[in-house]
Amino acid sequence: MAYMAHQPPSSDDFHDLIQQLETLQREIGRMTDEGQPLVQDLPEDRQASALNMLQYLALRSRDLRPLQDRLAHLGLSSIGRAEPNVMATLNSVLHNLYVLSGKDASAAGDVEVYHGFDELEDRLEENTVGLLGDHPENRRAHIMVTMPAAAATDYMMVHQLVKSGMDCMRINCAHDGPAEWSQMIRQMRYAERVMKKSCGILMDLRGPKLRTGPMTPAPAVLKIRPVRDDYGKVLRPARIWLTTQPAPDPAACAADACLQVDADWLADCKIGDRIQLRDTRKSKRRWTIREVGDDGCWAEARKTTYVSNGMLLRLRGYDRETRIGGLADRPGFISVREGDVLLLTLADGPSAPAIRDDDGALMSPGRISLPIPEVYRDARPGEPVGFDDGRISGIIEKRNDDQLQVRITHTRKPQEKLPADKGVNLPDTRLNLPALSAEDIQDLPFVADYADMIGLSFTNTPEDVRELRERLLELGHANVGVVVKIETKRGFANLPAILIEALKFPACGVMIARGDLAAECGFERMAELQEEILWICESAHVPVIWATQVLEGLTKRGHASRAEITDAAMSQTAECVMLNKGPYINDAVRMLDDILRRMQDHKSKKRSMLRRLKLASDFRGQRDFRGQSKVPE
Repeated sequence: MAYMAHQPPSSDDFHDLIQQLETLQREIGRMTDEGQPLVQDLPEDRQASALNMLQYLALRSRDLRPLQDRLAHLGLSSIGRAEPNVMATLNSVLHNLYVLSGKDASAAGDVEVYHGFDELEDRLEENTVGLLGDHPENRRAHIMVTMPAAAATDYMMVHQLVKSGMDCMRINCAHDGPAEWSQMIRQMRYAERVMKKSCGILMDLRGPKLRTGPMTPAPAVLKIRPVRDDYGKVLRPARIWLTTQPAPDPAACAADACLQVDADWLADCKIGDRIQLRDTRKSKRRWTIREVGDDGCWAEARKTTYVSNGMLLRLRGYDRETRIGGLADRPGFISVREGDVLLLTLADGPSAPAIRDDDGALMSPGRISLPIPEVYRDARPGEPVGFDDGRISGIIEKRNDDQLQVRITHTRKPQEKLPADKGVNLPDTRLNLPALSAEDIQDLPFVADYADMIGLSFTNTPEDVRELRERLLELGHANVGVVVKIETKRGFANLPAILIEALKFPACGVMIARGDLAAECGFERMAELQEEILWICESAHVPVIWATQVLEGLTKRGHASRAEITDAAMSQTAECVMLNKGPYINDAVRMLDDILRRMQDHKSKKRSMLRRLKLASDFRGQRDFRGQSKVPE
């Protein structure tokens, strides 16, 4: 029912609304009573949070939109911000309805309903500080950064990250090892002392991550090309550094290519000498020596050349010869097209590429290893499979004890490259995998000693959280916090039960691993799922970490897209935002810090913050009360 301006609500309207809310309260009360056995093992303050979450789930089990519309037309709360304290919100609305209807407001329960809000609303703030540490100056949300391997040896990198606004260091235990992790932590602790700033440590266990196995390396082939204008005219020849040392990174010596050659041959090079070769395409090429130094010489090429290890270089009169060396093999991959068959095998060996005929038709399918026995035990024909965050997807056609035959049904490009160490998702397969892998159990003593928080990857059930807690108790580390990572369809479905178990830790949080979650549940559902996770976690007063591809373009390539800026602005509805590693990570931290500071004055969770808008003030200052301009147009 919608109220018109000339149709004030009647007493029947008030009576009907009061009746609906009282019925809602009774249903939520029953849910609270039924949920008591689920939360009885929690500390008393955590019981209140868990019960509030159960009350919120009861509230959201009904379509409240008609009720919200009617309350909003009366100028009352539409109960759209009930997450922090469900019962206090309902009591407050009922109290006001009783007042408006002329009835005794004390009939709605405790007249001091407004005090109920503060009691639970502060819990989320307290739990955030307990997990992530004190809030940074002038910013509500924390910033977490994943450490690259270089953080173990490059102190200034860590120093700059802390200076730019990093509040939490994330160490991904799927990479490097205890020696490197120790160094990263040592660098950060020193930066803390220098900067007089506290920084938390999240150590992220690798978990039973399903990833493509090793690929057969591709032969080392290097393309060397001059700089040309739009018409193909050479603006600058390609610069080639010839040296006896293992080929360094071309960027490190300002070269287009660095090639390793024989020392005696190099010593015979003179300025102006010509080098002759045939490249991998059998094309004749000539280079010219332009500079000679003690440790190498510079050659120039005016035509594009493809070189590989073992290629013959002839000098001057072409009687002096050497062979190119030192080029690293390229990472291998398998080419996949829609309609192809791809084999997943239990054997832990290198991949085999597909074999095609001259017309490109598939003769023999590609094969990659996925050495996790449970996959072949639990998967069934007809179930979907995703690769590389959804870039490639298919359907299982056949299964046996050590192989799955997958028909590729979708690729983002006509031909996709599937390299090693890319995620494999089985969204509809009920995989019975432990959350703690054998490697995690081996790493856990070190992690428990050094981490403020432990990230539990691929949390699917409350039993996963319980196992981590029991192992930490055995190690004598009951004080470590936990961050459960929600990255599967099962984990999302079990989120309330997972949160109740996580609340047994002294500090707990949830990470929305948006990459895997989107691949599992569908990219079109990602925005909806992350909002639901935020709401449910807020009702349990559990802080949330917003992760995966935040400002990815800026971090990796030095510039952010408009969509990434909007995503970063939306991330401030979480308690922490995680950035991944990349060459421009410092720029990304600074930009995220600026975005979060600006946006927190406009929005907090689902509530718009009505701070003064300069645009509105300027508009009023320029117009009189009739809307006419006070200044020349």
